[in-house]
Amino acid sequence: MWVSTTAWLYLHWLQVLIAGVIGLAIASALYALRGLGNKLCRPDRPRTDWLTILGRAVSKTTSFFIIMTAVRLVDGYAAPPPALDRAITFLFTVAAVFQAAIWARELIIGSIEHRTSAEGYQGEAVLNAMGLIRLLVSAVVFAIALVVMLDNLGVNVTGLVAGLGVGGIAIGLAAQGIFADLFAALAIIFDRPFSRGDAISFGNSSGTIEAIGLKSTRIRAYTGELRVIANKALLDKEILNVSERDHIRLSFMIGVAYETPPETLARLPRILTELIEAEGGKAARAGFESFGPSSLDFAVLVDVPGNDWSIAHPMRDRLLVSIMKRFAAEGISIPYPTQTTFTAAPDGALIMPYPERRPVEPGGVTDDEKQQAGRSNGSAGNRA
Repeated sequence: MWVSTTAWLYLHWLQVLIAGVIGLAIASALYALRGLGNKLCRPDRPRTDWLTILGRAVSKTTSFFIIMTAVRLVDGYAAPPPALDRAITFLFTVAAVFQAAIWARELIIGSIEHRTSAEGYQGEAVLNAMGLIRLLVSAVVFAIALVVMLDNLGVNVTGLVAGLGVGGIAIGLAAQGIFADLFAALAIIFDRPFSRGDAISFGNSSGTIEAIGLKSTRIRAYTGELRVIANKALLDKEILNVSERDHIRLSFMIGVAYETPPETLARLPRILTELIEAEGGKAARAGFESFGPSSLDFAVLVDVPGNDWSIAHPMRDRLLVSIMKRFAAEGISIPYPTQTTFTAAPDGALIMPYPERRPVEPGGVTDDEKQQAGRSNGSAGNRA
C-alpha cells in the first residue's frame, strides 16, 4: 500500500491538492456545525429543552468522524489506489458507526430528561440515578454499534450475537428482581401515574409520595410511618391518585319521620339542594332513597370543587348546622330508632306499657280527677 500510495501521489498530485482543499472546506463546515451545537447548550437555556438536547448531541461530534467524513467525500475525486481506498472505507465505517452510537445515546438520555422534567412531574428517580441509566443506555447502544460495524466489515457476527443473547439471558435471570423494579421505575417516569407530593391509595394503604427511586418508592402514611414498597409491587396494585381528583364527594343519609306531611316531603329535595348550593357545593343527588325502620331516608351527595379536604370538612360541618336550622323552622323531625315492649299476663291478656284509662260514666268523673281531688283535700286538711 505504501508503494502504490507514493506512486499515486506523484502522478495525481494536482487532484490530491484539489481534493485536500475541498476536504478542508468540508471539515471546516462540520466544525462550524459542531460549534453551533455548543452555542445551543448555553447555560441560560433549560437543559431539558429540545434545542439544548439537539445541540448537546451535535456538540458530541468527534474530530475523527469529521476528518474521515471529509476524506470519504473527496475520496472518489482523487481516485486513490484500491488498498488506500479500502483503508479509508474501513476507518470511515468505524467512525460513522460509533458516532451514530454517541448521537443515539445523547438523544435517548436527553429525551428521558425532557420527559421527567415536564410540568407537574418531579424527575427525582432519574436525577438520583442518571449515571446508572447512562451506563445501561451506553452499553446497549455501543454493543449494537459493535455488531453493526463488524457486520459491515464482513465479519460473521452470528456467534457474537448468540453469545450476547445467552449472556443477556443469564444476567437477566440472575437479577430479574432488580431489573423488574428498574423497568417499573422507568414505567412510572414515562407513564406518570403519580409524582412526588401526590396523595395515593393502593391496596389497603394510603399516603403521600415522598420519593421515587429506581428500586422502591417511599410513601408517608397518614398515620406518620414511612412505607417502602418495591416499584413492581406498587404498579401491580390498583392505584387511586387522590391528588388528581377534580372534586370531593360527601355522602350521607338523612331520615325524616313517617308523620311528615306529603307536601313537606315533596319540597324536601329542593330544600336540601338550596342548602347545599348556599354553602358553595353542588348537589349531585338529594332525594328519597328508601323506607327505613324508623324513618324515610333521603340520600344526599355533595360535590365540593377541588381536592382540598380542609375545605370539604368545614363545608360538611356548616351544612349540618344549616340542615338542622331549616328542619327546625319547617317542623321536620329527624327520628331516632325506638322500640316498644309488650308483655302478657298469665291468662294471655296484654299488659300495656302505659296506664290504662277507664271509660268515663255519664255525669261522672275520671280516676285521674278523683286522685287530683283527693290530693287537694289532703292538702287542705294539713293546712287546717
